[in-house]
Amino acid sequence: MPRIDARAISHAVRHAAVFGALDSMRPGFAMDLVAPHDPKPLLAQAQERYEGPVTVEYLVSGPQEWVLRLTRTA
Repeated sequence: MPRIDARAISHAVRHAAVFGALDSMRPGFAMDLVAPHDPKPLLAQAQERYEGPVTVEYLVSGPQEWVLRLTRTA
């Protein structure tokens, strides 16, 4: 399972890096995202960008880190 640790990516390009990874995934594939906080702004942008074909499963919900599984569904 690919894993992106957003904590290691500059805040200025963090969302673009995650979207680049999602753009490269075919439907049915997933990746894990590690974040220093609940990435609600990123998830809202993904919902707008992909119009719903990304499912989100919280694997860890803080308090030190959040780990989410993002799956391209369409």
